[in-house]
Parts: sequence; C-alpha cells; structure tokens
Amino acid sequence: MKKRSRRRSLAAGVLMGGALLAVGSGYAVVSAETTPAPASTVAAGSVEQLQLGRQLFLEGCSSCHGLNGQGVASDNATGGNGGPSLIGVGEAAVSFQVGTGRMPLAAPEAQAPRKDPIYTTEEISALAAYVATLGPGPANPTEEELNLDGADIAAGGEIFRTNCTQCHNFAGSGGALTDGQYAPSLMNASPEQIWQAMVTGPQQMPVFSNETLTPADKKDLIAYIESLKVEPNPGGLDLGRLGPVTEGLFAWTAGLLALIAVAVWIGAKVR
Repeated sequence: MKKRSRRRSLAAGVLMGGALLAVGSGYAVVSAETTPAPASTVAAGSVEQLQLGRQLFLEGCSSCHGLNGQGVASDNATGGNGGPSLIGVGEAAVSFQVGTGRMPLAAPEAQAPRKDPIYTTEEISALAAYVATLGPGPANPTEEELNLDGADIAAGGEIFRTNCTQCHNFAGSGGALTDGQYAPSLMNASPEQIWQAMVTGPQQMPVFSNETLTPADKKDLIAYIESLKVEPNPGGLDLGRLGPVTEGLFAWTAGLLALIAVAVWIGAKVR
C-alpha cells in the first residue's frame, strides 16, 4: 500500500510539473509574438544624434547647467554661473532658447535677448533630443499642430487679448516689464517658436499647457499673431504700434509745439 501511494504521488508530481512546463512554454511563445521590441533598441541615426547632442552639451552648456543637466548654483567663490536644472524641461524649451539665440548666454543679464543662433538646425535638434533624455518634458509641436488651415483668427484674437496683451501689447510689439525685463515683440517669432514658448514659459512668461489652452486654441492664437504681421496701416504712420502712451505723447508734443508757434506768431504781430 505504501509503494502504491508513493507511485501515485510521484506520478501526480510528474504530471503537475509537465502541465506547468507546458503552460509556461505556451505563455512564452505568445508573449514573444505580442510583446514589442525593448525600448533600448534605438535606430542608429538616433544614437548618433544623441551622441552629438551630448558632445555639444558638454562643450557649450555644462559649465552653467552641470555635466548632467542638474544645474549649477551661483557662487562667486567657486565661479558657479547659476544655470538652472534642465532635467524635465523637454526638447521644446531647448529648441526655443537655442533656436532664438537666447542660449548660450554670454553673461548674466536681466533677460536673455534674442539674437542669431550659433548652432545649426541639426545641432539644435541634437541638443534638444539629448536634453529630452534627462527627464520627460514638453515636446516640439508636430506638423499637424502647426497646420493653421481652418484656424479661427477671431477666436485667436479673443485669446490673445485675454492672455497676452498685458505684456506683449495689443499689436504683439512687446512692452517693458519690471527690473529691466521686457516682453519681446512677436513679429519675428515663428509659429513653432510661439508654440514652444506657450508650453515652456520662458523667463517671465507663464506656461500655457494643453490643459490651459488646448491645441486648437493654440492654433487659433498663432493664426491671429500671424495675421498681425501682415496687417496693413491705412491710417499712415503706425508709430511702431507701441500703444496709446506713445501716440498720446506724440499728440501732446505736436499740440504743445503748435501752441508755442502760435504764441510766437502772436508776439511777433504785437511788436
């Protein structure tokens, strides 16, 4: 009886093991067919781009932002330049700052001015791709997101007057802020740069994420700004479209000069 019991136990164990092996093998086959390739499988071109981006970063950015993009504290004793962390800023921030020539910054200023970029388009893309690997952040807009066909310019104007005129002026010409800072003119900004600025919030600008302004809202807004660039001036001299302060000052000055001229003319007649 004991031998039969042992044989039954052994047979049950063998059957159980065989069943588990069959189920495991089947699952492995199914998983191999349905599971995508691992994320580490990157195209050769992308690897080369990231290598170029890292090289450019170490040469031109690491002195301010750290070897790993962690940022550098401002310290006169150690020579720290006070560059912020780039972890999580995303490719859109790099493309905007480097593409508009604001970065690299030659020296600390109240605000980084726009100037001609020192990197090529290929190098800017490589830098942006590398920084994007440091942490998830806003991506560059797609061609579809920048396609302004069918955009509502009137709706974009409402969005612009509600969110942008306080700093950028009603005509997008820019304006002064505090402590030597200013909102730049939008007349030289491309649709891509406007989108990048909205999703990253450079310097004093607030961030307008897709939850705050939907992609459709952004397209309408960009379409409106593009219309401002080609808007005619049937009234003549636009005075730089700097708003009622400049125009009022011009009218006041012209009126004062006219009064002085009249006073001089009257004085000459009295004599």
